[in-house]
Amino acid sequence: MAVADHVPHLKKVPLFRDIPEAQLRRIANGVKERRYEPGAAIVSAGDAGHGFYLIVQGRADVQRNERTVRTLGPGDYFGELALVRETPRSATVVAKEQTTCLALTRWDFKGILDANPGIAVRLLETVASRIQDDEDVH
Repeated sequence: MAVADHVPHLKKVPLFRDIPEAQLRRIANGVKERRYEPGAAIVSAGDAGHGFYLIVQGRADVQRNERTVRTLGPGDYFGELALVRETPRSATVVAKEQTTCLALTRWDFKGILDANPGIAVRLLETVASRIQDDEDVH
């Protein structure tokens, strides 16, 4: 997938809304495309979190204590907390089928954040919403 192909996927992420097209292209330039076979762990609970993942194709289960708490599909994302802080992953995410993700590391994100401080507010809103969702699941 070419960098230009990543931009439409990124535009759908609330975190990146209102970012100018030129900046989105820079973000797209920093993402890495990753492919996972069914049953493969995309991230594992307890591992250090280094980045954000956006699913562009396929489906994946979010698991806590070996129990599926959510299923993600195209347009869904996870790992946003890792964009600002290197903390252990709170869940394991396993590909249910052939899954393609765009991955953005916190190091690449740092430059984006410096250029677009408004993203920090949206990131905080996203993380707060995710925490609320997690509390509702338990």
